[in-house]
Amino acid sequence: MQNNARVEYDYSVAKAFTFTAILFGIVGMMVGVTLAFQLAFPHLSNLAGEYGTFSRLRPIHTNTVIFGFTLSGIFAGWYYMAQRILKVSLKESPFLIFIGKLHFLLYFITIFLGIFTLLAGYTTSKEYAELEWPLDILIVIWWVLWGISIFGLIGIRRERTLYVSIWYFIATFIGVSMLYLFNNMEVPTALVSGYGSWMHSVSMYSGTNDALVQWWYGHNAVAFVFTVPIIALIYYFLPKESGQNVYSYKLSILAFWGLMFVYLWAGGHHLIYSTVPDWLQTMGSVMSIVLILPSWGSAINMLLTMKGEWQQLQTNTLIKFMVLASTFYMLSTIEGPIMAIKSVNAIAHFTDWVPGHVHDGTLGWVTFMIMAALYHMAPRMYGREIYSKSLMDTQFWLQSTGIVLYFTSMWIAGITQGMMWRAYDEYGSLLYSFIDTVTVLKPYYTIRAVGGLLYLIGFFMFAYNMYKTATAGRVLDKEPINATPVAA
Repeated sequence: MQNNARVEYDYSVAKAFTFTAILFGIVGMMVGVTLAFQLAFPHLSNLAGEYGTFSRLRPIHTNTVIFGFTLSGIFAGWYYMAQRILKVSLKESPFLIFIGKLHFLLYFITIFLGIFTLLAGYTTSKEYAELEWPLDILIVIWWVLWGISIFGLIGIRRERTLYVSIWYFIATFIGVSMLYLFNNMEVPTALVSGYGSWMHSVSMYSGTNDALVQWWYGHNAVAFVFTVPIIALIYYFLPKESGQNVYSYKLSILAFWGLMFVYLWAGGHHLIYSTVPDWLQTMGSVMSIVLILPSWGSAINMLLTMKGEWQQLQTNTLIKFMVLASTFYMLSTIEGPIMAIKSVNAIAHFTDWVPGHVHDGTLGWVTFMIMAALYHMAPRMYGREIYSKSLMDTQFWLQSTGIVLYFTSMWIAGITQGMMWRAYDEYGSLLYSFIDTVTVLKPYYTIRAVGGLLYLIGFFMFAYNMYKTATAGRVLDKEPINATPVAA
């Protein structure tokens, strides 16, 4: 793609979503660390009455991190990247600027209300879909607004070729639209019966059907929020930051279609040894194994983009963030399929290995990549140099240590749980009671909490560095350039 310096980009919406990424990141991670310490030291659950219990705080943690922090980072990346990739400014379309700002406003209101309704106890009790029906309607509205922004900018673009990152953003929009609409079909009980709370609803599905639709949605929420748009970010920011072209554009397209066709069938691995039909469980396991191919295709493509330029890891912290993010992507996308094998799942299911797997992906892959993207964007959005590169480097090592403490402690805890639950004596009686497993895991829960705290401290460093960059960083005469010219 040809560079066009005459286009003056509008970063107002990207800046707004950058703010909410930092705000909701702090809120979500603080709640997560609180929960981790509660599990290690249960008496901490009693400090705030019902509002401090695990059942109230856990959905706030997951929803704020997924819909608050992660989506904010994705939207910030879109409103920054799309203009530069498509060589068109939002300033050229007052309508699209209005759509972008309305998108942000409704989004912020939704997440704000979501936190408080969950704290008050209003929940559908469906994993990653806990928000009640009025908020679901708001989500659909601003998701459609984002779609208008996507196809609106594509429609007025100057760059004829659609870079692969745009493909991944389009897939995110279509995939989440389909998943969210079908899984969140619900009946507001007060509107139908005239009784009960207007914030209460029941699912349109029941029993096994509800479980199947829920985990078709739940696993693919990981696909189309934690994977596909994050790949869109790294395919743009790693080449831009390193000055290297993407190693293989063909591989990026092959991996894209592989993810699209395979990911949607893998959700059944959440329901192994349940009442759903055995063939669906087997298909979930098989498709999870097949999923290694497109996942590693993307990750290897990212790492090979740095071929011949590995020395940049010594001097550029953002490259370290993105390379380690790709490495964690590889780790989590081999770990998940292994856990989906039925014999392994017999040990792993319902154990702490599962949150260990989730967090090496979300902390190491998703959050590292979003922070790297925002760090790259900041000098170009605010016209100021990064305030402290040494603080950025300290943050990297502190958070990397936190992740390692987190997932290793949960791996050990999870396998310990699984083996203790399956241990029998010569008479066929269980060797251990449930409380025995809880007692033996306390040291690992403490290590997990410490790891989470280190990561949270690193995120505060990130927030401070971004704030100081926007307000006190050295003013730049011109936009930072790459080491060598690249496409896009």
